Amino acid sequence: MKEKLQKLIAWGRQLRAVRVVMHYSESRGPLLAGGLSFQAIFAVFAALWVGFSVAGLLVEANPDIRQAFFRVLNESIPGLIDTGTGEGVVDPDDLQTGVVLSWTGGIALGGLLFTALGWLASARDAIRTLFGLPGEMVNFFLLKLKDIGLGIGFGVALLVSSAFLVLSTQALNWALGLVGVDQDSLLSAVTGRTVGLALMFVLDTVALAALYRLLSGLAIPWKRLIAGALLGAAGLGVLKVLGTALLGGASRNPLLASFALVIGLLIWFNLTCQVILLAASWISVGMADTALIPDPRIAARRRDEAQKLAEERGREAEAEERRLRSLPWWRRVYARRKHDSRRR
Repeated sequence: MKEKLQKLIAWGRQLRAVRVVMHYSESRGPLLAGGLSFQAIFAVFAALWVGFSVAGLLVEANPDIRQAFFRVLNESIPGLIDTGTGEGVVDPDDLQTGVVLSWTGGIALGGLLFTALGWLASARDAIRTLFGLPGEMVNFFLLKLKDIGLGIGFGVALLVSSAFLVLSTQALNWALGLVGVDQDSLLSAVTGRTVGLALMFVLDTVALAALYRLLSGLAIPWKRLIAGALLGAAGLGVLKVLGTALLGGASRNPLLASFALVIGLLIWFNLTCQVILLAASWISVGMADTALIPDPRIAARRRDEAQKLAEERGREAEAEERRLRSLPWWRRVYARRKHDSRRR
């Protein structure tokens, strides 16, 4: 019975999913995700304030894009925007007063640069840690410029997805109108929800691929990159579908009622970061199985260090051998035994 149990445990360890979770746990994945989620809650508020201040004119000029923008945000972060139920953290009307050229906008911009760039840097270090790598070997200022570019790219992608959501919703309503389906019907609501989730799935896939390859500076083959990004996007999609149920426990706890919204966001960001890092762990384990090198520069540096260490040990061994040969024979035997015992 004991042997069968050991074989079962050994077989379980060979499963890809089990090894991914084990690697994630051994690499301190939950701790890394907790740190990322704590930083994310500060970064998202600064990004929302400054982003809406910069793009506010464009969003306010088109009410449909504005509503779609808030819908995309709520799809990504449930409970962030108040949709009129009084259960959101941020009132959309407050965002309209944000002016980036004011002193509050300047402070928010500084906070954005500090928190958002800090989150991106922490995400890069966390992902590289799961691959067993140190920090990226790139100039510090070039690294920050890359982070700023990726941050701007994510913001632009959010606006583009909002505009695309408006166009797709209008096209869907037109198509349903042709077949006589009312816009307020259940079919229309379900179809609109499906289109929104599909759009977010594509956006999440692109964002995760950018995180794993561009932000982290890893040489991940495209096949494995797309598979990992799709897996992570699917996990995030499940979180978004179950978002209300997952976060409902915080609001029902009387001890946490006063802080339910903020605690709900912390829970949400923690779950999101866990999914992001688990997908990265999936890619890492798959690349390790096939001996793929995630960072050739780090691998070359490690080979050089190992070669230098081997050469140094070889010189030390030669020097020790010459010293032993120089000793008288009656001392040489004892010295060689002592030398061999130290090596063992």
